[in-house]
Amino acid sequence: MVDADALERGGIVLAVVVVAVLLGWVVFVVVPDDFAELLGVVLVLVTVVVAARIGSNAAGSLVPAHNVAEVAVEGPITRDGGGGIASPPTGASADDVVEQIERADEDKGAEALLLKLNTPGGQIVPSEDIRLAAERFDGPTVAYATDVCASGGYDIAAGCDELWAREGSIVGSIGVIGSRVNAKDLADQAGLSYEQFTAGEYKDAGTPLKEMTDDEREYLQGIVDDYYDQFVETVAAGREMDDETIRETEARIFLGTEAHERGLVDDIGTRDDIEDRLETHLGETVTVAEFEPERGLMGRLRGGAQRVAFAFGAGLASTVGGDVDGLSFRR
Repeated sequence: MVDADALERGGIVLAVVVVAVLLGWVVFVVVPDDFAELLGVVLVLVTVVVAARIGSNAAGSLVPAHNVAEVAVEGPITRDGGGGIASPPTGASADDVVEQIERADEDKGAEALLLKLNTPGGQIVPSEDIRLAAERFDGPTVAYATDVCASGGYDIAAGCDELWAREGSIVGSIGVIGSRVNAKDLADQAGLSYEQFTAGEYKDAGTPLKEMTDDEREYLQGIVDDYYDQFVETVAAGREMDDETIRETEARIFLGTEAHERGLVDDIGTRDDIEDRLETHLGETVTVAEFEPERGLMGRLRGGAQRVAFAFGAGLASTVGGDVDGLSFRR
């Protein structure tokens, strides 16, 4: 199957090059008389090179050389990956990863999705967006943990048909954390006082410049508990496990071997082992193509503008990692 496709791709490239040679020869050599004849051969060669590139791209689109798409989720998961206009992302951009998975789903050659996970987790909704994109992929989906597949990373894995890990991979952390900085004592020492102008009893719950009341603590803990219940339900459905087994992990992390024993991982193996499994799924030799983000300079400019606008509208503390009024929720 792969050899036949390779021959077909080669035929497409050759056909495009032949057409380009004939056209270039007529336009640059046969028709002109003097000056163009001197440059004719050079221009024909340039035309051939350009045509070969165009033909190669066309062949890759019409008869893809791959049958598996690989998408990587690496680093802390945020909406835009962090970083700035001039600096690279510091983690996994959920929007970019979702876009890559959707391109893979539309790609003619991608019959299966290989999701590489090396992430400690991150923001809750961005993690869920990636998981939902993996669930929508039309074909077998296999996730594999390299170094770390924890928290939001495990949430994503729950949306795949299988999860593989290495013996030394860190897997798990099925839990939620909500945090705030208590800066009241520091503010007091600096002579700063907090004055409240709010509408709604819990609007400033978690504000770092005041002590938290028992009612506010109970209210915020309830939000964390709700997030946790959702996480457990998601993993239970995706991994076909019962809720109690998941809760018994107590949000701990496990090495790959113990995670496998607990049913958190389907199998232990190397990248080659995973490709062998995909060959079983597809019934043919596996050729993997890595899908990369397409966001360029304009995308970074838009992301930077959005962060600046949000900072003015909601306050600087709310722009860091999806925080709300000084609170940070992570999975």
